[in-house]
Amino acid sequence: MSELNYLAILVAAVAAVIVSTVYYSAFGSQLAALNDAYADQQRPPAWKVGVELLRCLVLAAVVASLAERTDTDGWTDALLLGLVLWIGFPVVLWTGAVVWERVPRKLAAIHAGDWLIKLLVIASIVGLWR
Repeated sequence: MSELNYLAILVAAVAAVIVSTVYYSAFGSQLAALNDAYADQQRPPAWKVGVELLRCLVLAAVVASLAERTDTDGWTDALLLGLVLWIGFPVVLWTGAVVWERVPRKLAAIHAGDWLIKLLVIASIVGLWR
């Protein structure tokens, strides 16, 4: 087994933060209408950006490890890995939140869409750049 590509993990994490920021910017008004936590549309403090980068670094490292262990090779494998992880985790978790915590479906769908994009971006970068 070869070692993980830590530069790819870092690039994937930064890319995930960037695409997530753009994604949530597009849904800003809808999020504000669905949840008071999004009502204040100002730039987040640096510590929250740092936490998000750390979360994405952990996610990218886990996906890179899975890509390595499953011998993910090529666009199809990378995108399939991202899709399978999305269905297996965020979709299942957000479905539970809708059913048991009464999270609005639209809010869950917005968050699930963010997770889909993140996982596809990260899986593509770490899966192809090994």
